[in-house]
Amino acid sequence: MSFLQDKNLESFARTRGEENGEQIPRVEYSEEEVQTWQTIYKELVDLYPTHACAEFNYIFPLLQQNCGYSPNNIPQLQDVSEFLKDCTGFTLRPVAGLLSSRDFLAGLAFRVFHSTQYIRHHSKPMYTPEPDICHELLGHAPLFADPEFAQFSQEIGLASLGASDDMIEQLATLYWFTVEYGICLENGSKKAYGAGLLSSFGELQYCLTDEPGHDLFDPSVTCITKYPITSFQPKYFIAESFADAKNKLMTWTSTIKRPFQVRYNPYTQRVEMLDTMPSVQCLVRDIKSQVFTLEEALGKLKLNM
Repeated sequence: MSFLQDKNLESFARTRGEENGEQIPRVEYSEEEVQTWQTIYKELVDLYPTHACAEFNYIFPLLQQNCGYSPNNIPQLQDVSEFLKDCTGFTLRPVAGLLSSRDFLAGLAFRVFHSTQYIRHHSKPMYTPEPDICHELLGHAPLFADPEFAQFSQEIGLASLGASDDMIEQLATLYWFTVEYGICLENGSKKAYGAGLLSSFGELQYCLTDEPGHDLFDPSVTCITKYPITSFQPKYFIAESFADAKNKLMTWTSTIKRPFQVRYNPYTQRVEMLDTMPSVQCLVRDIKSQVFTLEEALGKLKLNM
C-alpha cells in the first residue's frame, strides 16, 4: 500500500500535531472580546431556527451542551475538535491566518479544518475582513459534525490532491459556493448551510430573499462562477440535499485528469494512492466486507419484520 506523498502534504503532516497528542492552546479572551462574541451570538441564535438547515439546528444545541457554546463564553477549539472527532472524525487545527487554497483543501482531505482563534475588532462586531473565531465556530464547526456534510467537504479536499493550479482554483470556487455560501432545500423552502451565511447576521437574512439570484447546484457551472469577497453574494447555488450535492461533486471530480486515484483510510487517517494492483485489491476487499455486513444487516431486518 502506498501513501500519497507531496511537498504540500509533507508540510501539512508535520504540522498536524495530532499524532503526538498535542493539545490546541487555550485562549483567554478579554471581557471586550467576549462582549463582541455575545453581540454576534445573540443576533444569530435568534435567526437559526428559521434560516438555518435542519442538520445545523440539530447539532447546535449539542454544541451548547457539550462544548460551552453560550452568549457569555467563547468555546475553545480543543473542546470543539474533540466533539467533532467523536461525531465524524473531523478535527480542528489552529492557524494564525489564511492558508493557500491548495494547503487548505489538502487539510480537508484528511478531515482536518484549519481554524483561526482570534476575534474581530469590537468596533465592528457584524463585519470581519477575514475569518475569525466567530466565523469558524458559529459558521463552520457545527456542520462538520454531520456525516453527509463532513464527507462532502472531504471529497473537495481529496479532489485537490495532485490537481493542477487551474483545478485548485475551480475547487476553491466550489468550496466558496457550498461550504461557505451554500443553500439547500427543505420541503421546498430555502435554508442556509454555508458558514459565511451562518456567521453573518445580515447576509443570513438577505440570502433567502428574492433579491439575489438562486440557481441549482451544478459543479460544472458553479466552479467557474465569479464572486465578490467584500459584499453580499449576488448569486447562490441551491443543493437538494448534502447527499445530492456530494454525488454531483463526485461525478464531476471523476473527470479531473490525474494519473492516480486516492481514498481516505479512516483507520490509519491517511490518504492512500490507488496506483498499484495490490492497493486496488485491498480496496476491493474492504468493499466486499462492507457489502457482506450490509447484506447480513438486511437479512436480520427481514427476519424481524
